[in-house]
Amino acid sequence: MKILVTGAAGFIGHYTAMYFAAKGDDVVGLDNLNDYYDINLKYQRGLLGGFSSKDMESGSLVTSTEYSNYRFIKADITDKDTLDKLFDSGKFDIVCNLAAQAGVRYSIENPYAYVNSNVVGFLNILEACRKYPVKHLVYASSSSVYGMNEEVPFREDDKCDTPMSLYAATKKADELIAHVYSSLYKIPTTGLRFFTVYGPLGRPDMAPIMFMKSIMEERAIRVFNHGNLYRDFTYIDDIVTGIAAVINTAAPTGNVPYKIYNIGNSAPVALMDFIEAIEKATGKDAILQMTDMQPGDVYKTFADTTLLEKEFGYKPQTPIQKGVDALFKSLYSNLD
Repeated sequence: MKILVTGAAGFIGHYTAMYFAAKGDDVVGLDNLNDYYDINLKYQRGLLGGFSSKDMESGSLVTSTEYSNYRFIKADITDKDTLDKLFDSGKFDIVCNLAAQAGVRYSIENPYAYVNSNVVGFLNILEACRKYPVKHLVYASSSSVYGMNEEVPFREDDKCDTPMSLYAATKKADELIAHVYSSLYKIPTTGLRFFTVYGPLGRPDMAPIMFMKSIMEERAIRVFNHGNLYRDFTYIDDIVTGIAAVINTAAPTGNVPYKIYNIGNSAPVALMDFIEAIEKATGKDAILQMTDMQPGDVYKTFADTTLLEKEFGYKPQTPIQKGVDALFKSLYSNLD
């Protein structure tokens, strides 16, 4: 199978590309290596995939030193011409679009970055899939599309027309645009609504790593909404298992070959309980700075993953404490 993974130097993209490379598929990873967070973390992921930082920055297709079937290119999905050339030569069976400008709070400060990457870039992906047909496009959506829905757990057929951030709006726009292309051009598309993914090599701007580092350094952590928040924390291995199940199974069919699935842990955890799990892993007490809710944040995320479980056998296997312990070990293995 020939598969393109965009956002391959990102958190979920890295693990997904590595999974399929290890499996023996012909993988091309693409990433623009932006500086939304420390670029050295992206280089670290690349190094694990068999790419030096120099190779990753070259702008040409380079082959991994670990997997001869894995190649990487620095490129941006907003660059339509480069995408077209890559699709023309790649003859991809599957496209897994995990490239996006992430982060809810950052979208308040940098709105154009989100529209350019998440909407224009995604449209370029769809256009490339139309011009150079693929068997299946799997793409990242987000639990943020549910906005302030009060009825939980969130189900795929819930209304999603009241987003609370520009990030959420762009993700919902992706789902709508994908539906148009599935309807007009019969491109099989599957959107995955991710719920708070965490684990080793995770994004440093997200709570699990921010909290853990602050606790280890005995700095106060900002706890929004005075700790009265719930998140469906999902360990990265469980996410990749779900992505792989969707990709390895037949693509959607029918008059409009389009599907949407929640992919989460289906067991929301109180933020204070998550902090307690970090305290247990680190052996240190957190210094808490309670503060009000941030604009664009939601009170509770809770995935109903019944549909993904029914159709693909998806079932998360990683308890919160086990996942937090693994995260701690990855960050502080030198303390053993």
